[in-house]
Amino acid sequence: MKTTIPFLVILGLFNCTSPDSTMITSVPSPSENITINFSLQEDGTPSYEVMRGETPVIQPSTLGFEFQNQAALMSGLEITGTDTGSDDETWEMPWGEQRTVRNRYNELVVHLQEKEAPNRLLDIYFRAYNDGVAFHYHFPEQQGVDSLIITDEKTQFALTGDHTCWWQPGDWDIYEHLYNTSSFTEIDAIAKRDHPDLNSSYIPENAVNTPVTMRTPDGLHLSFHEAALIDYAGMTLRIDPENLRMESGLVASDRLGYKVKRVLPFSTPWRTIQISEDAAGLIESKLIVNLNEPNKLGDVSWFTPMKYVGIWWEMHLGISTWDMEGTQDMSTYTTDQVTGSKHGATTENAKRYIDFAAENGIKGLLVEGWNTGWDHWIGFEDREGVFDFITSYPDYDIEEVVRYGREKGVELIMHHETSAAPRTYDQQMDTAYALMQSLGVHSVKSGYVGPIIPKGEYHHGQWMVNHYNNAAIKAADYQVAVNAHEPIKATGLRRTYPNMIAREGLRGQEFNAWASDGGNPPEHLPIIAFTRMLSGPIDFTPGVFNIKMEPYKEGNQVNTTLAHQLALYVVIYSPVQMAADLPESYEGQPAFQFIRDVGVNWERTKVLNGEVGDFVTIAREERDTGNWFVGGITNEEARTVTVKFDFLEEESEYLVRLYHDGADAHWNDNPNSIEIEKIEVFPSNEMEIDMAPGGGFAISLIKQ
Repeated sequence: MKTTIPFLVILGLFNCTSPDSTMITSVPSPSENITINFSLQEDGTPSYEVMRGETPVIQPSTLGFEFQNQAALMSGLEITGTDTGSDDETWEMPWGEQRTVRNRYNELVVHLQEKEAPNRLLDIYFRAYNDGVAFHYHFPEQQGVDSLIITDEKTQFALTGDHTCWWQPGDWDIYEHLYNTSSFTEIDAIAKRDHPDLNSSYIPENAVNTPVTMRTPDGLHLSFHEAALIDYAGMTLRIDPENLRMESGLVASDRLGYKVKRVLPFSTPWRTIQISEDAAGLIESKLIVNLNEPNKLGDVSWFTPMKYVGIWWEMHLGISTWDMEGTQDMSTYTTDQVTGSKHGATTENAKRYIDFAAENGIKGLLVEGWNTGWDHWIGFEDREGVFDFITSYPDYDIEEVVRYGREKGVELIMHHETSAAPRTYDQQMDTAYALMQSLGVHSVKSGYVGPIIPKGEYHHGQWMVNHYNNAAIKAADYQVAVNAHEPIKATGLRRTYPNMIAREGLRGQEFNAWASDGGNPPEHLPIIAFTRMLSGPIDFTPGVFNIKMEPYKEGNQVNTTLAHQLALYVVIYSPVQMAADLPESYEGQPAFQFIRDVGVNWERTKVLNGEVGDFVTIAREERDTGNWFVGGITNEEARTVTVKFDFLEEESEYLVRLYHDGADAHWNDNPNSIEIEKIEVFPSNEMEIDMAPGGGFAISLIKQ
């Protein structure tokens, strides 16, 4: 379903300027709750500000660029004209947090030109939504300039105060740092960047990755990110605590000596600010996906959202290895020999997982370590040409695994670990995807562990942005959906290319198994829900039942309760959700019924309550069934939350099960204490539910 109001000039809503004027030009949001004001300073420097009612959200902030081999474009400009317009459309997600999305905004386009030679042209597009603002730059065709080499983008975000911030250090290679909570003026990304278990980049500046989320003293919530990242470098945000200001910091290519090179005409990604009165509104915002172009792939029904199991967690526990010789031990993130371990990706082991999946209504199986090359990847500089994406190890018969899985109703999920050697992957990509197509395999988990080869390139630079995007676009030609790990950040491109189904792009579950700092703290996911998850779906791999990992990993554990792990299937969104633990960990566990029941594709999503870093409660209605599922999680603090059931249909009946922390539950002291109750609820009901420290709850409401 799609309804569109054509782009048109709306008179009376905007204060347009004459070409030689420096007065403010404005665009309000459709509800007029948010306004973007654009102006030129006396020296011709472009500037914008954002207002919420009469209250500033972003103080006047300047815009501009620095280039290689030509002068900066930051001042000396004049307005040559403006265009205004509006759009209101409703589009359908082929899969997602909800079936339909409304895309409603007002737009202002400011056309600028240098007053002096060479009289370069620049357009800036501003969009005002009811849930935030966005703007991007457009370099039109112009005489004397056919391409640009950008050495820096000078986009500023001037804050109105010393806000509370949830941030992780800016990094050109990873998003796997823990999030920190501090005031803006106390952000020290350099001190937080080093970590013994991370392939992080050293950036000699105080910068943060996006999304970065903030709360103002009066309770307004903001999240800064970008949308539609195509053929451009990823953006970090440099912190200027003295002036309460952030400025864009693009990821460089040391190999090429610049940050972005583009042929005209081109547009930059959107710079986005989501704005909400409360934390819940940030999650419900669809600003990021709305700023991307509509679906270019058409029908993608060949991909089906699913739950899956996998030969993966056992490697992190040290039970088995990716390679046949036992020389690669990711359970300790070393290249040490694994005593007594064995190759995990065998035909026999894959069939064991398939049997378990089929018995429990789980539709997917991920097998890692199936292909040759795993004995020569971590710790080696000469990783190009190491992996072969079509040749199995001798003890793994991929055709037999696919046949057996199909017989049992379980689809194989392919795994392509590139070892951060993208040129090798580029050379084999068509052959690898063709193999998948011939086998009827429609999804792949790709990985990019390690420093990028060639040296001088980074995971988040323009060269790799293009690689990630092109890999997914090519995959669509073979009806393959991509779940990328060690990825470039999600920026809403799943709307344009809906085979971009999920990404890692955060500190995942595996850190609990092998991190030297004790793993992810209980507050980790209550922060993630309001930061990383705002950018797009997350492959987090929830569902660990053996919280203490006994007897495999003495001293390591998951820092949540069992009920918290169940709740993650609702709280952390992805169209592919893993039951991450070993099959034997689920045997005889009544709580596993929730994983059997829970959906992965949603008709509607409602964020019931939450505060960043503290707790969150989310309810989602499954597509095509009318079943509802509710999940709530908390940080290290015990708390009681109220759940209202007014989202239920008045005339419908539901079989309701509540999975909640036991009275003596605690993320460290007694994480497996859980109680399961059959209860009766009606739309008029509300219920108070207790969560233990690091705990949570899950509710299944199966429509009868």
